[in-house]
Amino acid sequence: MKRMRFFLNIATLTLCFLLVGSFTAFAGKTLKLSHLNKNDPFDNSTGAMATVFKNLVEAGTNGSIEVEIFPAGQLGKDAEVIQQVKMGMIQSSISSVGGTASVYPMIGILDMPFAFPNISTTYEVFDGEFGKKLAGDIQKTTGLKVLGFGDSGGFFAFTNSKRLVKTPKDMKGIKIRTMGLETHKTVVSAVGGQPIAVAWSEVYSALQTGVADGQMNPIPIIKFANFDEVQKYLTLSNHLFATYPWLINQKFYNSLTKEEQYVIDYAARSAIVAGRGISRIIEASERGLPALAKKMEIYSPTKSELKQFRDLAQPAVKKYLDKRTAQALQVKPIVLPPWDAMYRMIRGPE
Repeated sequence: MKRMRFFLNIATLTLCFLLVGSFTAFAGKTLKLSHLNKNDPFDNSTGAMATVFKNLVEAGTNGSIEVEIFPAGQLGKDAEVIQQVKMGMIQSSISSVGGTASVYPMIGILDMPFAFPNISTTYEVFDGEFGKKLAGDIQKTTGLKVLGFGDSGGFFAFTNSKRLVKTPKDMKGIKIRTMGLETHKTVVSAVGGQPIAVAWSEVYSALQTGVADGQMNPIPIIKFANFDEVQKYLTLSNHLFATYPWLINQKFYNSLTKEEQYVIDYAARSAIVAGRGISRIIEASERGLPALAKKMEIYSPTKSELKQFRDLAQPAVKKYLDKRTAQALQVKPIVLPPWDAMYRMIRGPE
């Protein structure tokens, strides 16, 4: 009888430990994070951001938050993923401006061509007062919290398979793939090209088959997407800078403890810095411009040639943004400064 009671007590204790363990596992929180590219911290900026974020969050919360990463569009197109974040199906995404435009069209205000004089200015703008206002307006409009603004790889360059582009006249008739953003389409049209919207997952095949003659993206993206295999010419126009808005479901964020929120915030900031760093390294390394130069003919326009692009592109985008801002103001007030004030904020005195 005593032996039976002994085994019964052991069984009861074992069951208790199992229940406690199960409860602990159930009580843990999972943050599902989607991003656009290969999940390699040395290959691209979002891979670096996601890897650093996962490490810092899981270590900083002692495992109370587990980060699951879904790279390279595994969960669908960018706009679809953002809807999943809004619905709480996943918790967070590092998204393109094109995807973000599906829920926040005013993101196009960032697309004034030749707005940023250098790459360090982009950090100051998005980490500073303007970035805070932009994040606040995105949250107010979409219900999504912004953890920060990542670096998509630097300034945009044009590539194509038709001819070397030195001035706008060389762009005539070239079909340039763009994101779905009207501002990007406007830039291409203004400088003489023919804009064609193609989903990111289909860009390589579009260039390969001639559906598109060219595209525009930062140097690291051009290289890791292997566009040098299907493009002959590269023009270092530096005409646009596209950020990666980092979004998180507000309800999920609010469900976290103050300590967990603190970890999420600093992990995202640290991850964004890491993404910027890897972008600059890739640009200068054998996986950036030097590697592209082995397969492509590269041209860096002179100041006077860049002015030709700027004089055509800026008025066209200004006209579009003025119209879009007026339409937005009819719907609701916006906290962002008008595009021209933002431009002066970025450029400083001419």
